[in-house]
Amino acid sequence: MASLDEVSGRRKRKGRIVALLAVVVVAGAALVAAGNTGLLTGGAQPSAAAALPPATTRIAKETLEDTLDADGELGYGPATTAVSRKPGTVTWLPASGDQITRGKPLYKIDNDPVVLMYGGTPAYRDLRTGTEGRDVRALERNLRKLGYTGFTVDDEYTWATAEAVKEWQDDRGLPETGVVELGRVVFADGKVRVDTLDTQVGQPAAPGQKVLSHTGTAKVVTVRLDAEDQRLAKPGARVSVTLPDGRDVTGKITEVATVIEPGEGDQEPDTKVEALVAISAKARKATAGLDQAAVDVTFTAARRENVLTVPIVSLVALREGGFGVEVVEGATTRYVAVEAGLFSGGRVEISGEGLAEGMTVGTVK
Repeated sequence: MASLDEVSGRRKRKGRIVALLAVVVVAGAALVAAGNTGLLTGGAQPSAAAALPPATTRIAKETLEDTLDADGELGYGPATTAVSRKPGTVTWLPASGDQITRGKPLYKIDNDPVVLMYGGTPAYRDLRTGTEGRDVRALERNLRKLGYTGFTVDDEYTWATAEAVKEWQDDRGLPETGVVELGRVVFADGKVRVDTLDTQVGQPAAPGQKVLSHTGTAKVVTVRLDAEDQRLAKPGARVSVTLPDGRDVTGKITEVATVIEPGEGDQEPDTKVEALVAISAKARKATAGLDQAAVDVTFTAARRENVLTVPIVSLVALREGGFGVEVVEGATTRYVAVEAGLFSGGRVEISGEGLAEGMTVGTVK
């Protein structure tokens, strides 16, 4: 449940809550001054007010949501750089925007393919008989998916694995060594989309040299939030995305990371929270043709259903501390202490003894 202090520190809140809180402070200050002459005389007991308020409203029962609007970018997510691990000459490159799948060349060095494989462990060594590890399992899993058999998919590179590798090498015009040398395969989480090219056909390649960058193939929205809004970015949380044409589609937060934005000039670096939002399958047609676009993303941190609410400016500051509302009953009024809950859209959730939907309370004009 959000407190008043938390609310006053938030930015970009729907309904311009920050501006409304300023009104509350001004109104509350005036009411505190009134309290010094007898606004509320004691503890939990309400007391009669001296005069009717300038305006009134009614306590409503509704659903409040703690939300934040943020700017996002629709694209394919962060790019990963593929670097050459072998010397030679670049003899083939895909085009920007091409999609590469398992077993296909990502690029070619000296006319030999550097092949895309699926897996989370990067290639970092030669794989040969006697090698053990997760990279071996990833290689064997890919070979099996590509139709090669005769070996067990596990962490051990055996003679049977080497025989399957020889067959795979033969099919791709490579020397049949049974060894997958470093730089022959590139592991990625799945099929990739070529983002940018960092070299050209005919250029020399050297270990560590950038060749190209690639992303995933699914549309995602990238959003950067201030560090204090991290509570809104939880993996698995649902969000609403407003497209450039005004249509709203749903999305789900898939990844959250902390990033550092370098400062400009004498400014200090800024810590941001970067969230990746996957667009729902049903909504993907709506993003067709939008490779990159600015979108609005609405995060919802909390939802309170069927709660009593009043406009924020109906809150009054009580002399003994806390907040209350001025309940109007005919020609008289009384102050009732309340506990403030969720703030949203210019309204606040309240609870207090004797309060009910439809009751009239004072407010500012």
